[in-house]
Amino acid sequence: MVVVAGGPFFEDLRSGQVVRDAPVCTLTEGLAAAHAAIVGDRLRLALDAELSRQVVGATLANPALVWDVAIGQSTLLTHRVIANLFYRGVQFRRFPRISDTLRTTTEVVALRQNTKRAGRAATGLAVLRIRTTDQNDHEILDFLRCAMLPLRDPEGTTAHSDDLEQIAPKTPAAALTAPIADWRLDLFRAGVGGNHFADLADGTIWEVGGGDVVTSAPELARLTLNIAMVHHDAASSASGRLVYGGHTIGLAMLQVMRALPNLVTILAWHSCDHLGPVREGDTLRSSVELERTEPLATGGGLLHLRSRVRAERDGGSQEVLDWRFVGVMA
Repeated sequence: MVVVAGGPFFEDLRSGQVVRDAPVCTLTEGLAAAHAAIVGDRLRLALDAELSRQVVGATLANPALVWDVAIGQSTLLTHRVIANLFYRGVQFRRFPRISDTLRTTTEVVALRQNTKRAGRAATGLAVLRIRTTDQNDHEILDFLRCAMLPLRDPEGTTAHSDDLEQIAPKTPAAALTAPIADWRLDLFRAGVGGNHFADLADGTIWEVGGGDVVTSAPELARLTLNIAMVHHDAASSASGRLVYGGHTIGLAMLQVMRALPNLVTILAWHSCDHLGPVREGDTLRSSVELERTEPLATGGGLLHLRSRVRAERDGGSQEVLDWRFVGVMA
């Protein structure tokens, strides 16, 4: 008997379907180092164990590593994904430390078949709710992502027609800062030179000097448990192998850190839209806009930021990412 080991097609999914059996993953120093070698890491609390112990009370894991592992654990349902379109409501409930273990549950919350186009195989959109906890069942992340999947029958039709724009979660303002309520931002401010929250002005735009080439794309996917075929097997897509979206976001974060080297961490995402494909060998360049600031009563404040990323290849340039997120500075 021959069994094909592959993930579901679009018509195999149903609203309310839950997958809990992705491998769990312990965040180790080795995992963090391998991740940083691919997407970079300039977050002071993830690099400086002593500063992290003073401010946080433990050695913080880079949030990009955390969300990459959570997304990778969710790919049991998106093994056959064609593309990821967007993320919504990414919010840290707690920031993991190195040595914490992550477990992720993935639920199908909405399904919509795409309008058929002449000469193209049928596809559908699946919105997944991704909830990640640690070894003590503390909530770490809870967010949505939208994946495009093929139908088993290229000419197939389903009844799925959910309104995907009505499912975006709302983040209460107080919930944003709950994970850092006991952090000593005053010690960060006192111990690190350069600009801090009080030195910033709403509306500032940084054009980040220098781009970053995309390398080791399948290695990052393997490292973070991402089994989507389109990130590993060029034959799985007519357009060839695609770079995992988290790779683009990770390099965008690296460039944000060059503009704002004293960013303490990223708390949440308002939205994140993939506007175009990224290929290995592309050079990514970005601009970072400070849309507004929000002072905290305890000192420091929130930064509502927007990163726009473009990919350069073959002499041309294409917009590939529009990422709006919330950071904190001391």
